[in-house]
Amino acid sequence: MSDFNSLSDAAFVARYGSVVEHSPWVVERAAVRRPFADVGEAIMAVLDAATPEERLSVIRAHPELAGRAAIAGTLTAESQSEQASAGLDRMTPEEFEHFHALNAAYRERFGFPFVICVRRTDRAGILRAMAERLEHDRETEIATALTEIGHIVRLRLETLS
Repeated sequence: MSDFNSLSDAAFVARYGSVVEHSPWVVERAAVRRPFADVGEAIMAVLDAATPEERLSVIRAHPELAGRAAIAGTLTAESQSEQASAGLDRMTPEEFEHFHALNAAYRERFGFPFVICVRRTDRAGILRAMAERLEHDRETEIATALTEIGHIVRLRLETLS
C-alpha cells in the first residue's frame, strides 16, 4: 500500500472505495487528507471527524447478518465473503430463526443493524455478542459498532494488499 499517496483522488477512491460498506464518501474525504502513513488510520480519522448522523449512516449501511440481503443475494462481495467465513451461509433453520430474532430485537432497540467483524469470530461468538450487546445503551453501542467497522476496514485493506 505504499503507493497510495501518489494515486490521483479518483484512483484512490476506486482502489479503496469498497472498504467502508456502501460509504465511498469516507474514502473520498480520506483521499484529500493525503499524505498520510496508513490508509486505515486515515479512514477511521474521517469517521471520528464525521457528524453523528454521518457515523450512523455508515453503521446503517451494513447489512444485517444472515438477513434479507444475504437471502436475496444482494450483499456486497466483501460482506458475502465475510459472512460465509463465519458460516452464516450454512445455518440450520433454527439457527437462522435465532439470528433473525436477535437482529430484529437489536434493530428495534438501537435503530441500526448489529455490526461485528465476523472474520474475527464464529457463529457462536456472534450470537453471544448479539445477546450481550443488546444490554448496552445506545451511545455505547454506536461506539462499539464503529470499533467493529474499524476492524472490518483493516481486514478489507489487508485483502487488497
